[in-house]
Amino acid sequence: MKRYVNINDNGQEDLYCDNRISNTKYTILNFLPKNLWEQFSRFMNQYFLLIACLQLWSLITPVNPASTWGPLIFIFAVSATKEAWDDYNRYLSDKQANDKEVWVVKQGIKKQIQAQDIHVGNIVWLRENDEVPCDLVLIGTSDPQGICYVETAALDGETDMKTRVIPSACMGLDPELLHKIKGAIECPNPDKDIRRFEANLRLFPPFIDNDLCPLTINNTLLQSCYLRNTEWACGVAVYTGNETKLGMSRGIPEPKLTAVDAMIDKLTGAIFLFQIVVVIVLGIAGDVWKDTEAQKQWYVLYPKEGPWYELLVIPLRFELLCSIMIPISIKVSLDLMKSLYAKFIDWDEEMYDHDTNTPSHATNTAISEDLGQVEYILTDKTGTLTENRMIFRRCCINGTFYGNESGDALKDMELLDAIGSKRPDVIRFLTVMAVCNTVIPLKSKKGTISYKAQSQDEDALVHAAAHLHMVLFNKNGNILEVNFNASILQYEILDTLEFTSDRKRMSVIVRDCQNRDIILLTKGADEAVLPNASSGQQIRTHVEAVEQYAQLGLRTLCLAWRELNEDEYREWSLMFKEANSTLVDREWKLAEVCQRLEHDLEILGVTAIEDRLQDGVPETIETLRKAGINFWMLTGDKQDTAIQIALSCNFISPEPKGQLLLIDGKTEDEVSKSLERVIRTMSITPSEPKDVAFVVDGWALEIALKHHQKDFTKLAMLSRTAICCRVTPSQKAQLVELLKSREYRTLAIGDGGNDVRMIQQADIGVGISGREGLQAARAADYSIGSVSGSSLFNSVSLMAYNVFYTSIPVLVSVLDKDLSERTVMEHPQILFYCQAGRLLNPSTFAGWFGRSLFHALIVFLISINVYADEKNENEELSMVALSGCIWLQAFVVAMETNSFTILQHLAIWGNLAAFYVINCIVSALPSAGMYTIMFRLCRQPSYWISMFLIVAAGMGPVLSLKYFRYTYRSSAINKLQQAERLGGPIVSLGNVEPQMKSIDKDVALLPMSQSNNRNTAYEPLPSDSPTSSRRFLGSATPFDFLQTTQLRLSSTYSRNFKDN
Repeated sequence: MKRYVNINDNGQEDLYCDNRISNTKYTILNFLPKNLWEQFSRFMNQYFLLIACLQLWSLITPVNPASTWGPLIFIFAVSATKEAWDDYNRYLSDKQANDKEVWVVKQGIKKQIQAQDIHVGNIVWLRENDEVPCDLVLIGTSDPQGICYVETAALDGETDMKTRVIPSACMGLDPELLHKIKGAIECPNPDKDIRRFEANLRLFPPFIDNDLCPLTINNTLLQSCYLRNTEWACGVAVYTGNETKLGMSRGIPEPKLTAVDAMIDKLTGAIFLFQIVVVIVLGIAGDVWKDTEAQKQWYVLYPKEGPWYELLVIPLRFELLCSIMIPISIKVSLDLMKSLYAKFIDWDEEMYDHDTNTPSHATNTAISEDLGQVEYILTDKTGTLTENRMIFRRCCINGTFYGNESGDALKDMELLDAIGSKRPDVIRFLTVMAVCNTVIPLKSKKGTISYKAQSQDEDALVHAAAHLHMVLFNKNGNILEVNFNASILQYEILDTLEFTSDRKRMSVIVRDCQNRDIILLTKGADEAVLPNASSGQQIRTHVEAVEQYAQLGLRTLCLAWRELNEDEYREWSLMFKEANSTLVDREWKLAEVCQRLEHDLEILGVTAIEDRLQDGVPETIETLRKAGINFWMLTGDKQDTAIQIALSCNFISPEPKGQLLLIDGKTEDEVSKSLERVIRTMSITPSEPKDVAFVVDGWALEIALKHHQKDFTKLAMLSRTAICCRVTPSQKAQLVELLKSREYRTLAIGDGGNDVRMIQQADIGVGISGREGLQAARAADYSIGSVSGSSLFNSVSLMAYNVFYTSIPVLVSVLDKDLSERTVMEHPQILFYCQAGRLLNPSTFAGWFGRSLFHALIVFLISINVYADEKNENEELSMVALSGCIWLQAFVVAMETNSFTILQHLAIWGNLAAFYVINCIVSALPSAGMYTIMFRLCRQPSYWISMFLIVAAGMGPVLSLKYFRYTYRSSAINKLQQAERLGGPIVSLGNVEPQMKSIDKDVALLPMSQSNNRNTAYEPLPSDSPTSSRRFLGSATPFDFLQTTQLRLSSTYSRNFKDN
């Protein structure tokens, strides 16, 4: 879709929006419903609302509704107030921008209006230091060559000034005629790409005879930029309001959900489901009791017939009673703690960068707790691990190395002598350094020259050339002036072939104003320049220089040039102009045209620039690695340089302790074989553990992510360290997303605009306010001035085990009966076992505790030994161990159950089946962190053998002990149970009457609270301890007191029992 903008035409004001900026989230009318909807989108808040609403029903509520409604309203009011305050501040910021006074031309008259009243097609006039109010196509400047300078820090975070130029169709127009200019601009519909603008301009007569003029991003002034070092400039508004490139990319970012928040939501849901189960069971039991027993009790006063909703009363009462499981205060407490944690970061003096006077700042106050759970750190190299302060160190010119001995080529006497003698190869080398760039020289009132460069590499090269007497001192339109040893050299810039991440080089075509020769000057990465060398030139020395410098951790650039003849340039220029004017695939067509010229180059040499490490980086990384944090370096630099930086930063250990595995290839088959080789190597356990890392370049990474994502993901899980070279911003974000998909907590850190996508994608984003600008810091959750210094089961499995798998069998155990009512009624003294604490005391607890330790040891040893060869598959190992626990639990509960019902069978064996059903469902979800785990395990015979071994080894000794005690050391309860099962009379339990004195003494010493502290609903029924029997019954046979002829207890015992 295209947009047609008529210049200086007021008739299209209704076609496009005005320039009113609106970044607010709410309006006065929709604030309350929209805010409430957002707050109640979280399950926890929905739960609190449900409980609060139920408490309004006086028939079921056991507490005052104000106890819930008060805190609930307060919490929501605080959250709403914070949202309203943030939105109000956005409104004030918008109002300040909308009310700003600007100069525009309307109907040929220059007038001052508010910025919000600008419309598409208006001509806007700017003065020096003015902020650009909307997206403009530049048509005039105070500079005779049509150049102006802009600062784009507010747009892209880059602090260096950039050059903008008026279209060729507007060159030479009288500034007075700009009020009356007429024409049309054909441009794309609004988008958020701040680096691309592909349009065409056509001016109407009498200004020009309908010639089509291509427009690029260099012909635009984008909203929020500032006009610098230019008296005035004017442009045509093409995008206004929220349709500007900045407006299209604006927006309130979605909040990041921390691990704690996610877990709290899951736990809230789990506890709620648990409550539902409790409510259903107890509600049914209560309703049954009400319909049966309650009707018999005169004091209950239940009516014989009640309303239709009477069945809901008891269950809902239980729900309200259980609601305390999720305290409403948890939300307030968490928010307060998070804010306090964030403030601790702001107040941390150790994180203050004194060089730039930049404190650390927590932009996102909601994710502080995730900082302690980071598993992977993905970091940029330049400006993050290094200082991004480029220093020219060495160079190789025509096969001669300079600076190798002193470490500083600028002080190499051999190079200085070559310059003094004006060696042609050295002069050409310095010329490319000084001219092939986009640097702007600025002269102060004192006559000193300073440079404004778009990259630190260009700044370092131009400063080095100036130090070597090739001084770029003036740039007047298309004319560059260079001072070389007091001689003024002038070059006319004919065309600039801009750098792109695909081409990895830039070129300028200049005409030597002295001899009128046309020269192509090129600089770029070695892989982009050396292959285009002329066929007769030997480049081995240059290749060796690149490798040598890269091994020293230096950044390298290759410089080249080629002389062009007039006909060749004229023919190429027409193709370049045609490609530059197309609106479809302009960047690709330009790259193709550029390739037609950038060949048969004469390689002049190689430059080596040092980017020093940040202070404390090696020590910091070493400490974090000891803490179990994995590091990935994602850089656009070349492989050898990245490896050397990684070694110096303690990313990896040098040989023989460390090992680097390379993934390379240009085709799908080559990358596939390389991946298989690296994975096979990493899967082998060496005799001596090594610090293994893999290295991959952008080309192989693109193929791996596209065609072999499964294998690459497996590799990522095997490796603690990765070095990814020549990667693009989108690839950085893809790698972060890959790790996040495996449920790893990621932290991304960078300092440039190319790191923004990675920072925004990560769970935690850290931006450095560095020399590459502020864009990364603005997009991050945390910003700093500079860089300074597990459980087998995952938390979800632990939560499910504690809440689901262990609670339901225990809950249903309330239906278990060790003896029938008839037997208990016939032998009521059997209750002495409960009163005396025979079923739950230190002895029986020790037995249960010992059994649990034994089972834990069995599960651990069998799981580890059977899966010893799967050391890197922690998820599989944890699932095997968890499965063993579930199987053992089922058999333990079954063994300790005395009377089975359908509900108990469902609770025990249904719980076991539900474990597999639930985990199969979870294993089918790629984002759950257990993707395909259960499916893989169930297909493995070793898994089922492990379960059999765990059950056999865990239950065998327990069953043997139980059989021995049941047969040879039977308790009174055991004997009564045998009699019930056999259906015969109760056999004699002994002839010795218990000693009443001993009973009196022991019972009298029982604490008053003992009987009240026992909860039979949760008491297990293990074999009884003989020690506890002797404790209460003295030396007599512990079961004789059950004989019908001897069931006489003294009045002392009865009195003490009642007292207790």
